[in-house]
Amino acid sequence: MHGLTAGYALCGSFCTIADSVKQIEKLTKNNINVVPIMSEIVYNTDNRFNKADELKEKVITLTGNQIIHTITGAEPIGPKKLLDILIVSPCTGNTIAKIANGITDSSVTMAVKAHLRNNRPVVLAIATNDALGGSAVNIGKLLNTKNIYFVPFGQDDPIGKNNSLIADFDKTLETIFAAINGEQLQPILIK
Repeated sequence: MHGLTAGYALCGSFCTIADSVKQIEKLTKNNINVVPIMSEIVYNTDNRFNKADELKEKVITLTGNQIIHTITGAEPIGPKKLLDILIVSPCTGNTIAKIANGITDSSVTMAVKAHLRNNRPVVLAIATNDALGGSAVNIGKLLNTKNIYFVPFGQDDPIGKNNSLIADFDKTLETIFAAINGEQLQPILIK
């Protein structure tokens, strides 16, 4: 997909960010221009999985692009039609709820809102411990929303975290290709 420009938004499921960074690398190796976007939390927070400055440096080096990390930075995505597709990965339950209910209070949710105004695809790679609990209604709503596509997902620990779902991040590129063609990669539910 040479010539494709993909926004890649990282949200605060800190334990899965490394999986998403691997996908960014895969996209760039497939000649996709990746525009990185980070939630304010990811951009500014050191945690037990990542140091914020190291993560930013790695993402900038991989993509060759500066990171969008503010609402005002994300807003031009819509009117300037900057992206062909937008991937939110990892996509937390909090971000899912905001997208499903039209709440635009972060760089990531603004990027989604701005991008959707152009009727272009958004791919969500969920990673949330409450997907089969409080987030289930919002996931259901987005499954039935035009231009929203999901990286196939399943339970990551049915015994220890019975409400948790996580995307199969290795299916991100496949999901992007399907979404560009207006199709949801199937099966969406995996073991």
